[in-house]
Amino acid sequence: MSVDRATIDAYEANAAAYAKRFRVVRLTRPLKAFIDALPQGARVLDLGCGPGDASAHMRNAGLHPDPVDASPAMVALANDRHRIGARLGTFDELEAVAAYDGVWANFSLLHAPRADLPRHLAAIHRALKPAGLFHIAMKTGAGEVRDRLGRSYTYVTRDELKDMLAAAGFTIIAAANGHERGLAGTLDPFVIFRTRADR
Repeated sequence: MSVDRATIDAYEANAAAYAKRFRVVRLTRPLKAFIDALPQGARVLDLGCGPGDASAHMRNAGLHPDPVDASPAMVALANDRHRIGARLGTFDELEAVAAYDGVWANFSLLHAPRADLPRHLAAIHRALKPAGLFHIAMKTGAGEVRDRLGRSYTYVTRDELKDMLAAAGFTIIAAANGHERGLAGTLDPFVIFRTRADR
């Protein structure tokens, strides 16, 4: 990720609580739809993998996840819990070209500064094979703020994110909205897009 030290420190301090609160015991609808849309054996970048639950579900479904997180505590949790091969990495370090059939960025890119989102989306597009799938979930709203835990958030509107995705070369193939109470205790609206990388 575009590393914000305070955000990483917040995850380091709260990794166990985060993992407990957001453990993906059963397949969520967006994750199942993403997995089902990929071919057997697909290679998937789990960008901002947290405790690695989504990658574990992907592996169980016959995919080959590559879980990456900027928090050493989250990487350790993912590997302790799932022996999944999670590794330390940031959005800025994504240099792969046509390497993945899918990229899963579930509420991770929201920690990147707004000005950096276009280049991160472009890097994800380059990392995908032609017609590769990209899942992105972001909290919706306006501005860049810190929550009570010190994490930096960039909020986007649905239309703003649609425009960013189109500019990066993605076609939206599925969308959903909702609300979720986060680790900081606030009930926040969000948007989810499943997209295809066009060439």
